[in-house]
Amino acid sequence: MTAELNVLRDEIDDVDKLILSLISKRQQLVSKVGEVKSQHGIPIYDPKRESEMLAKRRQEAEKIGVSPNVIEDILRRLMRESYNHENDKGFKKIYTGTGSIVIIGGNGQMGRLFTRLFTLSGYNVKVLGSKTMSQAAEMVADAAAVIVTVPINKTVDIIGQLPNLPKECILTDFTSIKQQPLLAMLKQHQGPVVGLHPMFGPDVPNLAKQIIVYCDGRESEKYQWLIEQMRIWGANLYAIAASEHDRCMSFIQALRHFTSFTYGVNLQREQANLEQLIALSSPIYRLELMMVGRLFAQDAQLYADIIMSSEDNIALIKRYYERFGAMVKLIEKGDKEAFINNFAQVTEWFGDYAGRFIKESQILLKLANDNRA
Repeated sequence: MTAELNVLRDEIDDVDKLILSLISKRQQLVSKVGEVKSQHGIPIYDPKRESEMLAKRRQEAEKIGVSPNVIEDILRRLMRESYNHENDKGFKKIYTGTGSIVIIGGNGQMGRLFTRLFTLSGYNVKVLGSKTMSQAAEMVADAAAVIVTVPINKTVDIIGQLPNLPKECILTDFTSIKQQPLLAMLKQHQGPVVGLHPMFGPDVPNLAKQIIVYCDGRESEKYQWLIEQMRIWGANLYAIAASEHDRCMSFIQALRHFTSFTYGVNLQREQANLEQLIALSSPIYRLELMMVGRLFAQDAQLYADIIMSSEDNIALIKRYYERFGAMVKLIEKGDKEAFINNFAQVTEWFGDYAGRFIKESQILLKLANDNRA
């Protein structure tokens, strides 16, 4: 029996080696695809091509008795690696002029990320930090775009310190709130203005599938080359009014971060045993715990600035507090009927999104379970 098992294992090893060889060949082809995309200015991420390819592979897998989900999981992982590989090849430069890109706060993590991307695209990038702001007038004299990426609490002040910019220069910022910085930029500069918000951290390997929100300020036709440049890097660009953006961010960032912060404070005050919580939690609860832990692994000042960036954020959090208190009173009374009624109202409000979120979360849960030690 042992000999028979060893023979089968040897055959599996041979198949694994063949798979490795095919993956290597695929990476070589991807490298060539990256070169072609770079030459012709084609975005590294093509959602239509990806969707069609996955659908075909799923159909082909089903025909030969292989799980379509397994094939999709494998291909998605390979595509993630492909995007990383393509990201090192450089990108087509969209801007046809000779102006430079000036990044104020370029020594920060987000600034360094975009300095790298612009450099890979052939731009002359200049970096201004807090110690070199005295050189701003000289640095921006030939600027095609000036990007302000500094802490939220300093953004408006830095914008107000900017010298006169070239007439056609784009002025933009990377702040997670948009109304106040946009108004400040419109006041400071008479040329093209757009507010940008990269919806990701600086630790991303590339911009494939990452979202960048943009809010129109002035002369949209003159900043389109910057938007297109970011599409070529693989980003999804989403246009929205600054007021709508800030309302959405109150939910996505301020309220979400505050609840994670409060949950973490409660865990610490209760002296919860994290090792036991991790060992006993199913994947969904470990993901939730990971999101809380992720918050406390980062800069406290950043999250304080995000949460306290506006009166609207504080008002939203206070309303959440009141509703939380109302739900506490409900369970104190043991009122299951009221609990179920509230549950049903929210279920109806979510509608089809509830089922969609179950399907999407199942993919994340499989990955979390696979990575469990």
